[in-house]
Amino acid sequence: MLASRLNLLTSRFQALRRCSTTPGRQQKEATVEVHDPLQASALKEQCIVVDENDRAIGAASKADCHRVHPQTRDVKLHRAFSVFLFNAKGEMLVQRRSVHKITFPNTYTNACCSHPLHEIEQERQESNALGIRLAAQRRLNYELGIPTDEIQPEDFHYLTRIHYADAGDGVWGEHEIDYILFLQKDVTLKPNSNEVSEVRFLRRDEIDDAVSNFSAPLTPWFSLILRHRLKQWWDNLNGLKQFEDLKNIQRF
Repeated sequence: MLASRLNLLTSRFQALRRCSTTPGRQQKEATVEVHDPLQASALKEQCIVVDENDRAIGAASKADCHRVHPQTRDVKLHRAFSVFLFNAKGEMLVQRRSVHKITFPNTYTNACCSHPLHEIEQERQESNALGIRLAAQRRLNYELGIPTDEIQPEDFHYLTRIHYADAGDGVWGEHEIDYILFLQKDVTLKPNSNEVSEVRFLRRDEIDDAVSNFSAPLTPWFSLILRHRLKQWWDNLNGLKQFEDLKNIQRF
């Protein structure tokens, strides 16, 4: 009986070892660190796999879409979105990702970054990026506690798409066609501590100083967008229409 229990525990330990990682360390295999159960469960969600022109070509688990290939360092290309949330005063919400996150834990980023899910039929809708908008509404509620009746899909200003890749810690990374959504509205916030450890609103004139004084790095997508586009968009919150590019995919 004891030997049987030891064998069972050993099998479970080995399974956990295969799917876990230590943030910030370059490596080809996962370490012994055990992931948070909620975050590990989310790895089973099905992302929408796309080609480089954002044509949907299938589905794959969130784990498969973020696992870095140990030899090629490639990551499966999938569809995602990034929400930039501003209050009525024009201040932008920045969040710090929880230490429980499997990809890019304990990093600063924009209000919400996530994926439409293949298993949710409505989130596969592509006309006017409706599926993306619905996914953003769902995730803002889950991550930041924003009531779904405070944000409607039409409230999001869809600006463009960005194609980027980052190998992360060498085990978990990103490779996304990222839909950029802007939203300016005062909302109720009740952050989910399993997802978010900190939120703050920043003024446009303090973003550079704030970023340089953050006690943790930026996520790669936030860093890219901040460097290439964000400040210009932020300076024109009331005139974003002129920056819409819904046909082309920006490549970084």
